[in-house]
Amino acid sequence: MGTGEREQAYARARQEAERLTANGIQAIALTWVDNAGLTRVKSVPTARLPHAARRGVGMSPVFDVYLVDDSMTNSRHVGGPDGDLRLLPDLDRLTPLAAQPGWAWAPVDRYDQRGRAHPVCQRLFARRMAERARERGLTVRMGFETEWVVTTGDPDQDPPRYPTAGPAYGMARVVDLADYLTDLLGALDAQQAEVHQLHPEYSPGQFEVSLAPADPVGAADLAVLVRETIRACSGRAGLNPMFGPVVDPGGVGNGAHLHLSLWQGDRNLCRDGDGPDGMTATAEAFLAGVLRELPALLAIGAPTPASYLRLEPSRWAGAYQCWGLENREAAVRFITGAPDDPGASNAEIKSFDPAANPYLVAGAVIAAGLGGLDSGLSLPPPVSGDPAVEGRERRLPTSLLTALEHFEDSTVLREALGDPLFESIAAVRRAESALFEKSSPREIAIATRRRY
Repeated sequence: MGTGEREQAYARARQEAERLTANGIQAIALTWVDNAGLTRVKSVPTARLPHAARRGVGMSPVFDVYLVDDSMTNSRHVGGPDGDLRLLPDLDRLTPLAAQPGWAWAPVDRYDQRGRAHPVCQRLFARRMAERARERGLTVRMGFETEWVVTTGDPDQDPPRYPTAGPAYGMARVVDLADYLTDLLGALDAQQAEVHQLHPEYSPGQFEVSLAPADPVGAADLAVLVRETIRACSGRAGLNPMFGPVVDPGGVGNGAHLHLSLWQGDRNLCRDGDGPDGMTATAEAFLAGVLRELPALLAIGAPTPASYLRLEPSRWAGAYQCWGLENREAAVRFITGAPDDPGASNAEIKSFDPAANPYLVAGAVIAAGLGGLDSGLSLPPPVSGDPAVEGRERRLPTSLLTALEHFEDSTVLREALGDPLFESIAAVRRAESALFEKSSPREIAIATRRRY
């Protein structure tokens, strides 16, 4: 970021700080998400926002090799106590937090002391990949689903105690927790996060919220904002929110499915084409690239040993490397939408979970899709029914170490991420595999279900 840009940011931040102060906002939470999938924060008093916009807020780069338990590993480019980064808030995303009175939030991009982009900044990576798509005349729209479980009482109690006995997708669960859900919807609306759906999910005490699609970086920002809003609203209701991939290792876990569509101008390339189920050739090649890279993408989107307790067949988790029309067991589910709704056609990647860094997911999926375009790929035949029953489809990796092997073999992802980010991700994955190597499934679940 150049001097002129920083001075413009300073002037704008002064105006924003005056506006926020007049509305009772006393502090700004500045967040980024690390390679372990945890949202980290530095906060500043509102009066310091202009300084933060001009000079940034200091933070060690070592957090790029932190693990889920706050221990550290090391990589060739990142690690140890040396160095300092500057966290620069994105003022376009500055949002008063409706469920945290007196606070606002902004995601940050990370730069070094000389104003150069930090090569391990996951948010800047997502922006670079979106720009790569735009250079080819393509716009990617994305949206993350957020699933979570709420419990009551001692958050470490095992088995958990749930605040409702309402059934999966049951109205009884909505009635039991109506005040909580109303508070959540009100907070999201006040923060201009457009909700499309909110409903009970399959597991006990589980819910899901889906938002309107956005640009890739915006979608990842919203994923962070939504989760922290859920966390705040849950605390106000006396509930414990759990975003880990599994709460009970024997049950259906939490997903963070990614929906995406590909556009040229106002045309949705996922429909009105000559390819499978109406895809254009461009959309087909893009999705074929995602499908090809999916075993490697799991190291991004299913990034912890707990992820593989969730990624089981016949649980709608997307455990097989296949695609299908409206098939909730396929890893890539294609949705045509109604004929008179051109914006509804999209693809859903079901294998990802809330332990994933949404910026890494957004950027890596775009890189994989563009790789499919470069290779001129076509999709294999679609799958109908449960691939676990049919027995003909390739199972996706069943462990983090196996996914990591695919990741390290992916020239597409290495080139897109760059060595510093690529290698720091691999180091964290390897270290977390070792961290839980001797743990039972239940121990893994208990250790991770409240960390994200």
